Amino acid sequence: MPYVVTQSCCGDASCVVACPVNCIHPAPGEPGFLESEMVYVDAAACVDCGACTTACPVDAIKPHTMLTEAELPFIALAESYYQEFPHADRLPLAIVPKVERYDGAPVRVAIVGAGPAAMYAADELLKHPGISVDVIDQLPTPHGLVRAGVAPDHQRTKAVAKLFDAIERERGFGYLLGVEVGRDIRHDDLRAHYHAVIYATGASRDRTLGIEGEDMAGSTSATAVVGWYNGHPDHQDAYVDLGGDRVVVVGNGNVALDVARVLTADPGALATTDIADLALATLRGSAVREVVVLGRRGPEHAAFTMPELVGLANLTDVDLVVDNGGAAIPENTPKTRLLAELSRRTPRAGRRRIVLRFHAAPVRILGDGVVDAVEIARTETTPEGIVLTDDRELLATTMVLRSVGYRGVPVPGLPFDEASATVPHDHGRVEPGVYVTGWIKRGPSGFIGTNKTCAQETVAGLIEDLLAGRLAQPRGGREELVRKARAARPELIDLEGWRVLDRIERERGRESGRPRVKFTEPAEMVAAVTGATSATGR
Repeated sequence: MPYVVTQSCCGDASCVVACPVNCIHPAPGEPGFLESEMVYVDAAACVDCGACTTACPVDAIKPHTMLTEAELPFIALAESYYQEFPHADRLPLAIVPKVERYDGAPVRVAIVGAGPAAMYAADELLKHPGISVDVIDQLPTPHGLVRAGVAPDHQRTKAVAKLFDAIERERGFGYLLGVEVGRDIRHDDLRAHYHAVIYATGASRDRTLGIEGEDMAGSTSATAVVGWYNGHPDHQDAYVDLGGDRVVVVGNGNVALDVARVLTADPGALATTDIADLALATLRGSAVREVVVLGRRGPEHAAFTMPELVGLANLTDVDLVVDNGGAAIPENTPKTRLLAELSRRTPRAGRRRIVLRFHAAPVRILGDGVVDAVEIARTETTPEGIVLTDDRELLATTMVLRSVGYRGVPVPGLPFDEASATVPHDHGRVEPGVYVTGWIKRGPSGFIGTNKTCAQETVAGLIEDLLAGRLAQPRGGREELVRKARAARPELIDLEGWRVLDRIERERGRESGRPRVKFTEPAEMVAAVTGATSATGR
């Protein structure tokens, strides 16, 4: 097998487009692409040209001879995929619909949100010479979950930020950071000063458990902990108590596994990453020896992806324990086969450990204002759904972290569907001139790279409206909007300001052998930008 896709695959399908022989699947437009955990190289069709490795933004594709022992399972995963989906037809795919190129009078587009969905949308728009974009975000730093959501020990996944850096260098790109739409400027302001607005605001609200004791200290969201160790300004004061020997995470998606892995990791290894300084100091003094990850359903319904499980299974200093309540695990998929194998491992005394516990649901959290235990019920799966049994136990813990999904929040000035927690749209078009992309469009599904095809669809609709003359001319200019935003937020950070912050963080990182040392306080960011600007006389 000449090339293999490994754990950090982001699914943006750049490799699919680059491949000259159509040997990477599933591809955009094929059944299962949006749900697939990753893409796979077909060894029988690969011609060993290496085009995919150049196109991959996260360095996930390697020659098979360069795989580490921990990455060897990805060969079997690819083989398993092509046994089930042969893809015998090797005709070139129409990866994305052809979009007519716009090169007319200048057009301005505002994109609200600065995460992957926004950056991919900006990239698609800037392929048209007549279009410029302003990316607007309430945070003073861009890149969304790539900066503040990807675990610090997954630096290869964070490498997609190199693509975002390239997008930022394109002519016509601008930032208005630290500006909240709906507070500092309104939707109507954007409509009055831009030809079109794309909302890429994600799904920022955590779902709750709805059980007794959920509001006490020590019970919080996994998202808050992720933001805490990633230096998110809104989560630096999160209550993170690592003084006990056990943490319980409710939910078993990739975020739950990330949190479990970071909380049991060797702080010395994390010290070479971009983890926030406060979190690193706290982890150095952590007493946590075990993280229990609860799933209400059985192993066959585990929400985490196979690549994340493979990574967890290959940890060399942390034991991984699979607890299915004594029941046999059906070995009928690659994921359940691996879980069954892991369930037969013998834990090693003295090691920190992560426990993947299935058929277990929390029913209440106990403590005198502060968490000291969680009551867990054994569950059974019936045709009517999940049923809580009378088999209960109390599990001592100082922290309970919920990781049970996300919801979008209403966008001021736009319609909102409470059931799906998304903005109603037609292939990304809310109305001519107003569009959505990312999780606010499709719900919290997919991976970083899924936003690329999502953005392509949305931008195709925008360009169609533009060429058809359906976009209204703005009543005001860009500078007028910028002045209004600065009046509300004098600390606004523009593209040049972000470049200053990015450069300083990287310089601080080089001094300590790390990718970067992040600013976590907005006031420090503004001071750094102001100081650098004053020093250069700009």
